[in-house]
Amino acid sequence: MLGTALLKLLAERGYQQVVTKTHEELDLTNQQATQAFMAAEKPEGVIICAAMVGGIVGNKTFPAFYWHTNITIQTNLFEAAAQTGAKAVVFFGSSCMYPKAAPQPMAEDQLFAGHIEVTSEAYAAAKIAGVLGCRAYNIQYPKTKFLALVPNSMYGPGDNFDLENSHVLSALLRRFHEAKQNGVQELTLWGSGKPMREFLYAPDVADATLFALENVERFENSHYNIGSGDELSIKGLAETLAQVVGWQGELKWDTDKPDGTFRKLLDSSRFRALGWNRHTPFDQGLAATYQWFKAHIDGKG
Repeated sequence: MLGTALLKLLAERGYQQVVTKTHEELDLTNQQATQAFMAAEKPEGVIICAAMVGGIVGNKTFPAFYWHTNITIQTNLFEAAAQTGAKAVVFFGSSCMYPKAAPQPMAEDQLFAGHIEVTSEAYAAAKIAGVLGCRAYNIQYPKTKFLALVPNSMYGPGDNFDLENSHVLSALLRRFHEAKQNGVQELTLWGSGKPMREFLYAPDVADATLFALENVERFENSHYNIGSGDELSIKGLAETLAQVVGWQGELKWDTDKPDGTFRKLLDSSRFRALGWNRHTPFDQGLAATYQWFKAHIDGKG
């Protein structure tokens, strides 16, 4: 999702020497293969979009897989970038790194201020390691700038819409679409619907990424939050998505299922102070995401 948005934006901005590899072409968990690729290409800038991500179900079922895959990818790329002389590396953290009970909105200095949500702790630990890795490499390899950006929950064209392994927005969009297609009049969703979330359109994160790369000298050796500044409840999200899809059935909530962290709003003031702001209103982003879903996943767009 983010990689696709970045490639589109890079082309629009006139970047012509862009190198990409699919997982089939390059296994980033293979240290030797990663090092050989970086040594051959010698990129000036590296944007790490490769990661293993998922929702509550995936994180609870495969925590070791999430931890090992993400740790390995980022560690291999950090070392290869430093050894081959890249000028800048962008790593993406996650809002789940912050403590479950962190004051809201969550500022960068809240990292390590409390316990993280247990349902995503393995994935969060990998992301925290990536942030600390950026700090360490900046100290030891000052010729390469390692930027740690922490976008809040991303959505958009190219998202993962698998019902078992996707995030809440894309999973709900698919469930409402299929309910509408199949004439289902009632849906039961996990939890209470009360937790609050902040969502950011993937093309806006791509724009923030290029902003960071083009202003790399202005960034301190610290991670930076990137958010929209807006939040809504899961119940509000579900109702909004139902309207976007056009499903008019009844929603019920299974309160025996976990809610996860109650609120995850990022304080993005440090990043915005550098001169960046998000561009896409939420309703426009949802509409574009649904159109992409119908054309590419459902096949009936």
